[in-house]
Amino acid sequence: MTTAEESLYWLGLSLTPGVGAVLFKRLLERFETPEAVFRASLRDLVRVEGVGEKLGGEIKKGFPEKRVEDELRRLEEAGGSFLTWRNEAYPRRLLEIEDPPPVLYIRGEVKSRDELSVAVVGSRKTSPYGRMFAERISRDLVRHGVTIVSGMARGIDSVAHWGAISEGGRTIAVLGCGIDVIYPPENRSLFGRIQDHGAILSEFPMGSLPEGGHFPRRNRIISGMVLGVVVVEARRGSGSLITARYALEQGREVFAVPGNVGTEGSLGTNRLIKEGAKLVELSEDILEEILPQWSREKEVRQEDVPAGPVFSEEEKRVLSLMEVTPVHIDRLIRESGIEAGRISSLLLELELKGAIVQWPGKCFSKKL
Repeated sequence: MTTAEESLYWLGLSLTPGVGAVLFKRLLERFETPEAVFRASLRDLVRVEGVGEKLGGEIKKGFPEKRVEDELRRLEEAGGSFLTWRNEAYPRRLLEIEDPPPVLYIRGEVKSRDELSVAVVGSRKTSPYGRMFAERISRDLVRHGVTIVSGMARGIDSVAHWGAISEGGRTIAVLGCGIDVIYPPENRSLFGRIQDHGAILSEFPMGSLPEGGHFPRRNRIISGMVLGVVVVEARRGSGSLITARYALEQGREVFAVPGNVGTEGSLGTNRLIKEGAKLVELSEDILEEILPQWSREKEVRQEDVPAGPVFSEEEKRVLSLMEVTPVHIDRLIRESGIEAGRISSLLLELELKGAIVQWPGKCFSKKL
């Protein structure tokens, strides 16, 4: 099976009613691939925590071909695509959170340089002070190569995106609706500019409307992608405080811009500072925290890693005949030209090296 074909099963499982990010993860931990989930028996499915008879029956209806075809058509019309955990372009840091979206819809492009990123968020109802600070901090950060992530909402979010764009920097918007839905509608121009200077992302299927329950879920993606979250203005109960809470849970830095005591738009940010968020007056207050962390992350990735297993020519020949879907040993014998006793030994060696998985009935598949 090609990578593209495999991705369709990811999309299909994500579109199955009742299968959210947490349950998707549990299903893959049990069955390894989305295709294997669709092939599983009802008895095996209901053994997975969170899968009852009803959801198991929904999965057993099989791969939702019509729904996937419709989703792909709408993606093509919108000039979008989608990423799964298996894609190199999937935001690496987002994979570290407890419930990363198994499928991310995207318009534009996510680049490796976007790993050096900070979220700038705040209230929809803003003061001139808040708008000034959000624009200034975003402009200053992109001058240092930092990508600005936000939610494209009215107020601080939109100002932060425009600040990054005005300085020629990169910015990413994470939506609480489908990537073919522009919300708020007055951000149509901003929507297009963000695509040219970064990416529009969403975990919600095409055509999804901006329902209230979507935004808290959206916020965990914003905080999960970045090194830190800067809250510029936040009223009591603001969604920006939800993003800050997610950031703390995910081990991200939390920054807050102080405001006038007693001003409604400063109640949330001043409380964050009292609770331990770092007070921000200049972009340097943010950079001095995130740049050392960014340098450490790069060093870890660049360290020498243990060499992978070495395969003999015969082992390579057998591997070349295998896919992520199980293949029977008789087919491997027939297509490789290697006699049965020898191929059994080769398969054992490959399994010990962690390259393949054995399935019931003497079937084998490549290990993802």
